[in-house]
Amino acid sequence: MLDAHPELSIPPETHFLPALISLYDGGREPNTDELVEAVETHPGWRDFGMDENELRIAFAARAGLGPAGDPAGAIRAFFAGYASGHGKDRWGDKTPVYIESIDQIGAALGDQARFIHLIRDGRDVAVSRGARAVKRGREATPARDEAETWKRRILGAREEAHEVDHYIELRYEDLIADSEAVLRKVCDFIDLEFDPAMLAYHEHASERLSELSDLPGKGGKVRPGSERIAAHALTSEPPRADRVERWRTELTPEAIADYEEIAGDLLAELGYPLAAQGSS
Repeated sequence: MLDAHPELSIPPETHFLPALISLYDGGREPNTDELVEAVETHPGWRDFGMDENELRIAFAARAGLGPAGDPAGAIRAFFAGYASGHGKDRWGDKTPVYIESIDQIGAALGDQARFIHLIRDGRDVAVSRGARAVKRGREATPARDEAETWKRRILGAREEAHEVDHYIELRYEDLIADSEAVLRKVCDFIDLEFDPAMLAYHEHASERLSELSDLPGKGGKVRPGSERIAAHALTSEPPRADRVERWRTELTPEAIADYEEIAGDLLAELGYPLAAQGSS
């Protein structure tokens, strides 16, 4: 949705920011080779549509985007290079694992950084992750373990958010129910004028997803780009209300009880009804 805005570009998941920032530990200034290597350590770096020479050109611009010894210049150089390739001036990132690096990234980018934490009902997260595991030939993780992971990540993000100036939490379910209202709130938060094109994101999603390449994995296994694109198929559709509260029919009563025993307090705090309170 954000990427559909005519001024804002969001690349596929990057994953390399913590490694790139760490190159500046102690105030040192890494060379271009080191910066390029930090990007290329992510197996999916070719998703960005930039070859190694283009990465070098992008990082060469870092001197004008921040002082020496400051990772902000390198970060901005990469993303500005990517956004420019798509005819846009502003950029963002949507790498879920950065929930564990909020303070590090915030320290690097300073006051300009805006963190948007989109939270989904953990029981529906368990349904989604379980279906993915079964599809890949693995057993679904027990509900109690899923609950512990979901709760730990949210509380961990909140703890890290104490170190940054701009952080908000939004609910996935609210985005589905009233996309425009939530997107307007996001636009206010990031100082960007709302554009109706954001609501028509699905009309161009397949074009954007075509960037996803084959992803090398462990043991020489490769996840084909076509499989990765298929996993994001729902982005080519408008928001679907049937993706909300799937847990009511797709989790067993025992799994629901186990989940709520571990994470019921946080679910309730976030406004999610509990089956344990007779809401089902």
